[in-house]
Amino acid sequence: MKSANIVMIPNAVLTTPARNVAKIDKKIKDIVSLMKKTIIEKDNPKGVGLAAPQIGISLRIFITRPSESAPVSAFINPEITAKSKTMLEIARPDKNDKSAKSENKLEGCLSVPKIWGHLKRSQSVRLRYLDENGEKKEETFCGFMATIIQHEVDHLNGILFTQRVLEQKEKLYEIEIDKDGGENLAEIEI
Repeated sequence: MKSANIVMIPNAVLTTPARNVAKIDKKIKDIVSLMKKTIIEKDNPKGVGLAAPQIGISLRIFITRPSESAPVSAFINPEITAKSKTMLEIARPDKNDKSAKSENKLEGCLSVPKIWGHLKRSQSVRLRYLDENGEKKEETFCGFMATIIQHEVDHLNGILFTQRVLEQKEKLYEIEIDKDGGENLAEIEI
């Protein structure tokens, strides 16, 4: 099986709420396998999460891989049932450090290439979902995993991280290449 192509903005599948999965059958398991293969093979940048709409499939499925050594987990028909009032704030880029390595302090998206944004997300979320075997689960996730889940659930609801950045009246950045071939972050004027 070949990995899937990532759908890029402005494709309408990214801004359309996804449909619930009616039953977990071979077709759904094949989609999950395709998504897992895609996230594992994705490089430059590596992804930590992937929603089915990002491969052109409008179903409520996402996967996570918070680090290269972490297993890939699947979440089907996820629903955030509670969010902490405490917000997790990804550090703003240092004004003196315009290098693209600052990007790890910002949120980004495989479907919105080379764009990064400062964003606040709830520090913890309670998630109800089905695993890929159809088992009902409800768990609380904190920190980076909570951020990934909120980002991916937004995808399933047709919301891109750039919309959240603008709602919070924060800044978006793009990667620019300098004369020496280095990558730098530049604020996008909106």
